[in-house]
Amino acid sequence: MNQRRILYIFIFSAYFLQNIYSQNFTRPNDWKKYRRELTVQMGASGFLGDLGGLNKIGTDFSPVDLEFVLTRPAFSLGYRYKLSKNFNIHSSFNYLLVAGDDRLTSETFRNNRNLNFKSNIFELAVRAEVALFKSKVGHRYGIKKTLSRRHKGGSNEFILFVGIGGFYFNPKGKNPATGEWEKLYPLHTEGQGLPGGPKQYSRFALSIPMGIAYKRTINKLWCVGLEFNYRKTFTDYIDDVSTTYYPDRNAQLEAYGTKSVMMADPSLGYIPTATSPNADGTGAQRGDKEKDTYMSIQVTVGRFFPPKRKKTRLRSKF
Repeated sequence: MNQRRILYIFIFSAYFLQNIYSQNFTRPNDWKKYRRELTVQMGASGFLGDLGGLNKIGTDFSPVDLEFVLTRPAFSLGYRYKLSKNFNIHSSFNYLLVAGDDRLTSETFRNNRNLNFKSNIFELAVRAEVALFKSKVGHRYGIKKTLSRRHKGGSNEFILFVGIGGFYFNPKGKNPATGEWEKLYPLHTEGQGLPGGPKQYSRFALSIPMGIAYKRTINKLWCVGLEFNYRKTFTDYIDDVSTTYYPDRNAQLEAYGTKSVMMADPSLGYIPTATSPNADGTGAQRGDKEKDTYMSIQVTVGRFFPPKRKKTRLRSKF
């Protein structure tokens, strides 16, 4: 199932479920008290691309291929605004650290390739949210021993979301000679800019965040929750790996230096011809053309900003 079909199913499910469930507040306009919300999130990130993965072929770019030992920190700061009882707009700034390493797989070709990377991701995103369900919020006035006391306590909300974002990345790879992390973009590891090679990629790209969130409202000011956010992207270079090795290593050496050639092909030599040019002179396969994805799972703490009560003006009788 391709990613476009997954997106269509996601949007349809959100619309369908929204018509099944609806938020339920004590009073019709109580939801407006929870209209503005500042969110802080912290959790773990994961990456699905060309590097690492499970110990067999055919699973790359699939969630089952995720290397859990390579999960890294993720942090977010966001703002949510309720347009209605069931629809929200949420904007956020997100920081994620993602990584991949061929050493962690025993799949022969990827392990022999011996590539690795890590990259900071700085993302700005905005998304539309559909609230699937919300239990009743506590009694408006907090009066004890009233018939509505049974409505007291937190409320539970389930949210489906999809949006659009822009992010910056800058992959680094570990130098096999020194063990230091080197910026890969200026090394043109796939011969970017050379005759017959690809053009240099941009370190800015678009993403489509989509996912599900759970939120529990504790009181009129605070809520907590959990969120899973999956990003489809439109770049294949988050890990600096996309298509083929540049076939003319001498030209690459002359144009970009020894470090470029070394970081492009640190293979272990278990398969001697794996990185050699093909018989027709084209470069050997280095990666897949499928676009990279990344994701996060985070704990959320939210703070509401209820509207200020209007002061009542006392009119003189005289």
